[in-house]
Amino acid sequence: MIMNDWLHNLPIVWMALLVFGLTALITAAIYVVVMVLSVGERARSFKAVSPGLLPPLGILFALFVAFTATQVWTDNDKANSVVDREASARLRNLIPSYVADAVAQEWPMMAHRTATLQVIPYSLAEALQLTLTLTPSSQGQQTAQREITTSLENALDARRQRIIISQSEVNWVKWLCLGLQAVCALLAIAMVHSDNRLATAITMGLFGVGVAASLLLILAHDRPFTGELAVSPNPLLQVMPALGSSQQGSSLDPVMGKSVRKNDPHVRFWNLADIQVPAGNVRF
Repeated sequence: MIMNDWLHNLPIVWMALLVFGLTALITAAIYVVVMVLSVGERARSFKAVSPGLLPPLGILFALFVAFTATQVWTDNDKANSVVDREASARLRNLIPSYVADAVAQEWPMMAHRTATLQVIPYSLAEALQLTLTLTPSSQGQQTAQREITTSLENALDARRQRIIISQSEVNWVKWLCLGLQAVCALLAIAMVHSDNRLATAITMGLFGVGVAASLLLILAHDRPFTGELAVSPNPLLQVMPALGSSQQGSSLDPVMGKSVRKNDPHVRFWNLADIQVPAGNVRF
């Protein structure tokens, strides 16, 4: 688990060096083993391997990569979508501290895949409960109550989807199958061209580069909220500009104009009774 987190949090440059280095090492080891064994009767046996075997092995590897990459791209697209939807819930005017808590506390937890749905944000739950218990006294306040309730429910659903997606990653079975298929293709290439060492080295090198590039692409996007290419909370921060200049450990409450601690459970939010909006002209 620790090694997995370390690998996914590497900068892209170091991750690329590691992936390409390991792939080159394995490719060189296969080349050396096949060349050493390619003598006498074994050499004739290796040459008997049909070159027609190479296209199917390459196609199978490509299918494995596409199958794995589909999951990765889908997870990343969903992650970006739910963060955008959460940001569009207009929380700036409802619960300013919710955005600060999500960025400061939940994002690091999602990066380590430790965020859970067992605890609902106090600010969202309290705001939703208060909004539903208030009795509007005018048509404008009724419309405002519906708008606020919808925004809070959208934020809760987007947060739930965000945390669920943060738990996703390519499982070890898919990684194992990708590795085995790549090794099989490299072995076949080495055997087919075993009588020409230069051709073998060139062909295996080219295929090895393709394998490393495919693995790097998947690994860099494997966890949507982990690593250098992780989904960032920028959409949330953009609707809360005050957070960009706030000091660590606190955030500026745009409603009250005061500093709010990240761990303070007494979160301030708009009171529906204070919203005076004419019917048909609801604005936040």
